[in-house]
Amino acid sequence: MPNDIKKDAQARMAKSVEALRHNLVKVRTGRASTGLVDSIKVNAYGSEVPLSQVAAVSVSDARSLVINPWDKGMVGAVEKAILASDLGLTPNTAGTTIRLNLPALTEERRKDLTKVVHGEGEDAKVAIRNIRRDANQQVKELLKEKLISEDDERRVEGEIQKITDQAIKDVDEVVKAKETELMAV
Repeated sequence: MPNDIKKDAQARMAKSVEALRHNLVKVRTGRASTGLVDSIKVNAYGSEVPLSQVAAVSVSDARSLVINPWDKGMVGAVEKAILASDLGLTPNTAGTTIRLNLPALTEERRKDLTKVVHGEGEDAKVAIRNIRRDANQQVKELLKEKLISEDDERRVEGEIQKITDQAIKDVDEVVKAKETELMAV
């Protein structure tokens, strides 16, 4: 039973690290990435759908994205969705092709974005610590019900701490990698 608790905690912590990676894709670096527009929702045919479901998004060069809506009538809706997003990008339209040019990041903007990255990292660490707390609580319940001994409780809590330390180390590595990517000119 303690093994189930450890496996569950480890799986949940891995999901937290993966969620952090997913969230950091949206943080804009100096390079163009299709992940920047993943969160944009387009009002298509009466409902909000992800941009990737109404258009093909590709990287044309290091500083620009090209969006080709599959339906010619969707060009205006895609433009509106991009303007309404919090990316701060202005679409340039030529026929049915929409081009997004990413301006170079200023030093001040890079520093602001590193603060955002650190904040996301801290949120992930808090989530991991909450998972550790839940797992330790489950172990204490087993001890209370006399399903495990006190020695087993200490051993399992130590193993849960090792899993937690590894997950936090993973978060730090992800944050450091993103920070390095942001600060590269």
